[in-house]
Parts: sequence; structure tokens; C-alpha cells
Amino acid sequence: MHPRVRCTLALVALLAAAPVPCEAQFGIIKKAKQAASQKAEEEAAKRAAQAVEKEAGKLDGQADSSTAAAGAQGAAPAGYSASGGAPARADAKVWDNYDFVPGNKVIFFTDFSEDKVGNFARGLKYKAGTMDVVERDGVKMLRSTSRGEFMVPVGAKLPERFTLEVDIIAPPTPLGGYDIIAFEGGSTWDREVTSAEINWSTRGTLIMGGGQTGGTSTVGFPDAVATQNLGNPVHIRVLMDGTYFKLYHNERRVYNIPELAFKRDSVIRFLVKGGEEAGQETYVTGIRVAESETDVLYDALMAKGRWATQGILFATGKSDLKPESTPVLKEIAATLTKYGDLRVLIEGHTDNVGSAASNLALSDARAAAVKAALTTQYGIDEARITTKGLGDTKPSVPNATATGRAQNRRVEVVKL
Repeated sequence: MHPRVRCTLALVALLAAAPVPCEAQFGIIKKAKQAASQKAEEEAAKRAAQAVEKEAGKLDGQADSSTAAAGAQGAAPAGYSASGGAPARADAKVWDNYDFVPGNKVIFFTDFSEDKVGNFARGLKYKAGTMDVVERDGVKMLRSTSRGEFMVPVGAKLPERFTLEVDIIAPPTPLGGYDIIAFEGGSTWDREVTSAEINWSTRGTLIMGGGQTGGTSTVGFPDAVATQNLGNPVHIRVLMDGTYFKLYHNERRVYNIPELAFKRDSVIRFLVKGGEEAGQETYVTGIRVAESETDVLYDALMAKGRWATQGILFATGKSDLKPESTPVLKEIAATLTKYGDLRVLIEGHTDNVGSAASNLALSDARAAAVKAALTTQYGIDEARITTKGLGDTKPSVPNATATGRAQNRRVEVVKL
């Protein structure tokens, strides 16, 4: 029997034996939300809400597991447990503990918008399986109807400090195993001490290699979360700083591991598993890899006069701030609080998609939204912040590619 098959069967048995109670619902990005079936989404949300209400009394008063020390396998996320045990009480301010900040130098990006329907995605390197670009509810995405494998090119070598973001829609009916999506640095599946393979499914996650095993690293999702994952968009985020590894499932941090060996190579290899029958397809709606540069906000303002970030996120085509923006907003607010004489200009920038006039208006509204958040949520004096929208007039790199356009969608803080 193939080693991966043995591993999968063992992990299925392990997780099936562990109860996984319910937990809070997750936020969903607008673009992927449009791609999901509205009816299935509403039904899943209703089931999740009912489960949360049912469990509220049971969970009340339990300790928050987010403060657990990170050992060899890392700390379990708030509300989850590494063995699928009882979650902690749901935290209404879960985003306050969310610490993911996307890298600010984009080295790969695709949302498949430039790809031809029926073809394989041209920005990726095909390896194996049946995969093609489809248009679903007006949104292009990569569909896998088998065990599909591809590689994401990241230049000469993956940097020491980087972030990886993947948007995925799993089938509405459960597939077997814990590897609906898996990824590892390098062009081959090594899963050795020097190379970790990260696996995700609707029911949980696990890590093989890099000093981890399925038995020690498995994190089972609560029932309500696992149900919500079926047929609905999920955002998987990875942050690596040297050997320090963090993984997030929507707004929840799943792993916080101080030492994990993730191979730095010119490619990241992906497995995306789907089925041939209707309702068994798996979709990838976007991939973003970015280098995390080490600029500290205040130091950058003193040395360069400005600091750029892609970590302030907005609803598509709107100025509504996403809660994932919390870590960067906190950093800006903390800097302004510490240095009371600092005054800044918040600049909004867009890519060149759409009309120049609409981009200018949108960037202006987004800059104003950042100021509003800093003043109302963090108590910063509004007299210390001015705003300006520049639309697509000041690109940091050419808008000729999807990666370039992703780099240009940013907010900049400028010292006055």
C-alpha cells in the first residue's frame, strides 16, 4: 500500500474517534462568496448557527485555549484542540487575536481572471491530474476533478520570510482523507525532517515531515466549522519567518510552531483533490505568495518617509474594511500612540482595472475609511491624520501582470 494511503487511513481512524463540538461561524470573502451556491451557503450557515446556540451553555465558562504554550506541535487555536477535543468558549472579539499580516512584496499572484476557460492556468506549472479553468457565477477559478498536482513558481528561491494565501471551495459533500489540498516547498513530495507537507481538509489539518507527524500535529475542526467548510469558500493563510510557522483557517490560527522545516525552493508544489461526479469538484479561486520585508513602520517613516502595506483589506469594489485588517490597523495606531508628535497622510492606491475616475474615487474612500477606523476604534486624534486617494496614478510596479496589479493595490502611510 502507498505510504500516503496508509497515512490517510490512519488519520481518518484517529479523527473519527475524537468528538469535535461546534464553534463560531467564519467570515467569507466577497469574491469567493459569489462563487459558492447561495442555497448551500444559507443552509450551512443555518445549521452552524443552530449548533452554536445548542452548545453555548456547554461551552460557557471553559478556559480559552489560545494561551496554551507552543510545544513541538505548536499551540492549538482558540476554540480548537490538537486532538479534536472540546473547544473553548467562543470569543466575540476573535479578530483581536488575529495576527496574520500578508507580505508586502508580491512574488506570485493569480485569481485566474486572465486565463481562458477550458485551459489549465497559464501562471502555474502543470504536474498531473484533471484540472481546468471554469467560470462559476461570473468568477473564474481552477477546478480539479481528480488528484491534481501543480507547482507555483516563486522566483529563484522562496524567501526566508514569506506569506502564502490560498482561497479554496471544497465539495459540498465530504471527500475521504485529510488532503483535499496539500502543499510543500520544492518540486517533489519529500515529507522528510528537512521538508514539511501541510495538509488541509474540511474536517481538519495535519503536517507530515519537518519534525511533525500526523499523530502529533492533527487538528480537528469542530462539527459546525467542518459543516460550514463544505461547499463554502475558505481562506488558508500561512506565515513563515525563518523556521517559525503559523497557519490560519479563515480567522482562526490553527498552528503556531516556533520551529518547522519548510523547504525554500523555486516552486511550491500543490495537491488539489476533487472527484469526477457532480458535486465532488474542488475549486481554487486565488493564490498569493509575498515576501515579508522587515520594515518597521516608524523606522520606515523616519528613513524613507513612507511605508506601504497590502495588509489593509477591503470588500471588493468598496471601501468597507475587512476584519482581517486588524493587525495592521493596530500597528499603525500603536505607532501613532507611542509617538505623539507624528502626523501622517494615508494614501489609497489601486491597480488600473476599471476607469481612472472610479479608481480615484474608490481609493479616496478607502483612505478615509482607514482614518475613520484609526480615530473611532483606536482613539487617534483625527487632526493628526489626513487622507488622499491616488487611484492608479502612482503604481509601484507596472500593471502589466496580475502580480504587478496585486502589488499596486495598497495603502501607504506617509510622514508629514
